[in-house]
This record gives sequence, C-alpha cells and structure tokens, in this order.
Amino acid sequence: MALQQVLLHRQHRVLPICSNNVHKEFLVISPLRIPRPRSKDFILNLNDYRNTHFQTLNNMKIEYKKLMKEQIIALPTFTKISLEYILYPKTKRLTDISNVLSIHDKFFCDAFVEYGKLPEDNYLYIPRIVYQMGNVDKSNPRVEILIKEIE
Repeated sequence: MALQQVLLHRQHRVLPICSNNVHKEFLVISPLRIPRPRSKDFILNLNDYRNTHFQTLNNMKIEYKKLMKEQIIALPTFTKISLEYILYPKTKRLTDISNVLSIHDKFFCDAFVEYGKLPEDNYLYIPRIVYQMGNVDKSNPRVEILIKEIE
C-alpha cells in the first residue's frame, strides 16, 4: 500500500491519503468546537445542537463548512463511501460518543455533499457509518474522519 502525506498548514489540518489498487482511504481532521465571535465556542455535540437557536445552528454549519473546505476540496469525487468517526477528546471524562459524533456526521456529510464530493448523503451513497473512541489527546483534541471508497 502506497502512502502519500499532504500537509495543510492550519490547525487540525493534516490529510494523509492512502490508496492501493482496490480501495482508497482518506483521513480528514475535524475540530471539536467552532469558534464564535463575541460568544463562547460552539461545541459540536448533540446537547449544544439541541439547545441552540436554528439561525445560530445554520451559522455554525456555515463556519464548519469553511473550516473543512481546504481538506474536502482536496479529496476526489466519490459515488459510494463508508465513514468512520474517531473521537480523540481532551480529557478522560466519560463521554457519550454518539452525542459528539452524530453532529460531526451531520455537519461533515452536509459539507461533503455541498462541495460536490458525493451526490447525496443517504444510505445509497453512505451505507456504513462507524463511531469509535480513540485515545485522550490533551494537546490536540479532534475527530478523525476516515473515508473509505466502496466499489
């Protein structure tokens, strides 16, 4: 398997690209929070999502899309993929990973489709989605999103 590393020089922006003759895999890095001017950061989890005004949510979705643009644009266009979300939290605090990763999934899939990398984000194009826990990473908390092309 050949490994090519593309470094995008921004916070949480490392995109290793792995491929072989059969399958292609791509890794994108997503932040755990979105900075907001004049307010506390929007934490990407179901609790904040549920309690936030719909206009603010729309603005946060737009900001997330901007944060992820450089990585998503660097990816090829797909017809069918599987997604794996791996959470690397800042602390050892017990976390409901679906609470965090479901919002990452929603924001990422919407951005992925809007940037033209996938026709839709329904089960015909993304038949498999996995949430899993990584290790605690105090210096670089993040969500890694592994995109695997399905043929």
